[in-house]
Order: sequence, then structure tokens, then C-alpha cells
Amino acid sequence: MAAPLKNIYNDVFFAELKTCLKKILPDINTKNFQAAVKNKNWNAMELKQRMRQLSTVLHDHLPGDYINQLSQLLKLVDVLPANSKVQYIGLAYMYIPDFLAQYGLNDVGLSLKAMEKVNMVTSCEFAIRPYLLTDQKKVMKQMLSWSKHPHENIRRFASEGCRPRLPWGAAIPSLKKDPSPVLPILENLKNDPSVYVQKSVANNLNDIAKDHPELVVEIVKKWQGKSIVTDWIIKHACRGLLKSGHREVLHLFGTGSDVKCKVNRLKISKTTLKIGEQFEFSFQLLLKEKENTKLRLEYAVYYQKANGTLSKKIFKINEGVYHFNKLYSFNKKHSFKNLTTRKHHPGKHELAVVVNGNELAKQPFTLTL
Repeated sequence: MAAPLKNIYNDVFFAELKTCLKKILPDINTKNFQAAVKNKNWNAMELKQRMRQLSTVLHDHLPGDYINQLSQLLKLVDVLPANSKVQYIGLAYMYIPDFLAQYGLNDVGLSLKAMEKVNMVTSCEFAIRPYLLTDQKKVMKQMLSWSKHPHENIRRFASEGCRPRLPWGAAIPSLKKDPSPVLPILENLKNDPSVYVQKSVANNLNDIAKDHPELVVEIVKKWQGKSIVTDWIIKHACRGLLKSGHREVLHLFGTGSDVKCKVNRLKISKTTLKIGEQFEFSFQLLLKEKENTKLRLEYAVYYQKANGTLSKKIFKINEGVYHFNKLYSFNKKHSFKNLTTRKHHPGKHELAVVVNGNELAKQPFTLTL
């Protein structure tokens, strides 16, 4: 089993950090610093709690007011080793932007300038969220400028930082309600040469689609066919809409829901199984159109929730051109092992085969403890 991510803050990390602190603060007692970080609660802390603990203790050890502390923090960034031996180093360094999130809100301009430098070694996407909540107009003006930055890290930050629904970060209610301030940034980045940036633009649009699907549909119509890059971005951005069976989006990507297709002989290897086990299922697909047709083939699992209702989750099988009047056979496996992102509950479940957003066959099954 892989070690928990919180364990990136190990002996290697602290040895490196103490060396760097000594370079910028020769009089610092690094032994006391580490003891303050790894207090009695340290072992029980999760990753983000440990980041917060590091930034808090760092603040306690940096001399002077915020301006002086920020100067020392940026010197720390300068002396970080180019070839660090710390695993997941970009993630490990996120205690640095957390310092800005905690202590910099009273000097937004200075803190934003610092983020540009810090973001070259670790992402400030979480740190900028409280700034957006405090002074959205000023922050979005700066992010629009960053969207034209020569370095991909900063351009990606311009998009990722203003996602309305950033995972593991604070949502921005104003941008969920009205994402229009985000759109000029995405326009600037829609043909970005960096895949790192392209993924962020797609994820930002996917966030927007959850609250404003028709706005994203209009962007798809505007960007579609402009370049290979924009076509990839909008397809990835619409993954949620495609999974939900949005009829217009399915049509825009050539997988219209009015396709004539038939699913036969859907079979499940176990109609009763225990949580932690897996089953196999099989089915046959026959395209009834008079010509070869593009199909988006998925399956849905209706999971039992703790409150007794069912929750639908879509899993993609493939997407491509199918030949008319040709019989296709499929065999798939699906696991019901508990995950950090999904806890299974006993009770009735359902399996469905989905073609271009249409459920064409369904079978019930039961999970037990």
C-alpha cells in the first residue's frame, strides 16, 4: 500500500528545509523550529493540516511585520534546491502559498506580486481563493494579466486559481453565480501551447458547466473547429455534460441521441455479491442505422446511498465509429471495493448500458455486507 501523502513531510523534507532556513536566517534555532512544527498533534494531522501547521510555525519564526516576513519568505523560495530529494516536491512546498493565504490579505497587491514568484515552485491555486473572496475585482484584473505571462506556470495559475469549483479548495460563490469575469482569461488561453494550461482551461469550463451549461454550449459552438487545441479543450470541458446525456452537447460532438441502436443479452455474472468483490458483465450491441455511425458507449451503475436512494455514476467504455448491422460483443469487469472517494452501501443496485446518452438495457443486482 502506498504511503499517505502527508508523509511527504519526512526527515528528508525537514533536513532540506532546515538547511534553507539557516541560509536566510543564520540565527534561527532549527531544532526548536522542527519541534514546534511536529508537536503533539502532528501525527494525527492530515496533509492540508500539516501544510497549515508549517506555515503557521514559519510565521512565528520570521522576524518583523508582514512586509519583512514576506521578504524573508521570498528569499526562502530563492534558496530552495534545484534538485530536491523530497518526493512530490511541488505539493510539499504548498505550505509557502498557505503562508500568503493566512497572513497576506491586508496587503493584496504585495501578496499577489509574491504569488507570481512563489507559483514558479509550487501552485498558489488554493492560496488565491481567500483573495478572490476579499477583493475579486483586483485579483481578476491581475489574473487576466497573468493569462498573457510568458511562463506556463503563471498562465496555468491564471486559469486554475479562478475555477469556480476548485476541488479541495474554497468555492467562489460569486463566480459560480456569474462566471463572466473568468471568460476573458479562458479566451486568452484557449490556444495555449502548453498541455498543462489546456487541462486547466478545460477544467475551468467543466466547473462552469455545472452551473451554466448553456453558456458552455455557446462557447463550444464558438470554439469548435478553430484548432486542434480548442477542440481538445472543449471536449474535455464537456465531459460532465456528455456523461449526463446533454442532448445538444452529444449532437455537437457527433454522438446524437437519436441514433437507432439495440443492446441485447445484458448479463451479470453475480446478481448478489459482497462489498469488496467485483462482477463481470457482458452484452451485445447492434447498430440499426443504414450507415456507419459514431457511438459513445458507456455503462452506468446506480449506487445505493446511505439514505436509501440511488445515485448514478457513468463509466466510459469507448467512443468511435461503429458499422451498421454488425454485432459487437463486450465483456467488462467492475469492482465494488471501498475507496476514499466512494463508500459502498448494501442494498439494491442497478447496471445500465448507455449509448449516446440513452439507456438501452438495465439489470438489477444486490450488494451485501
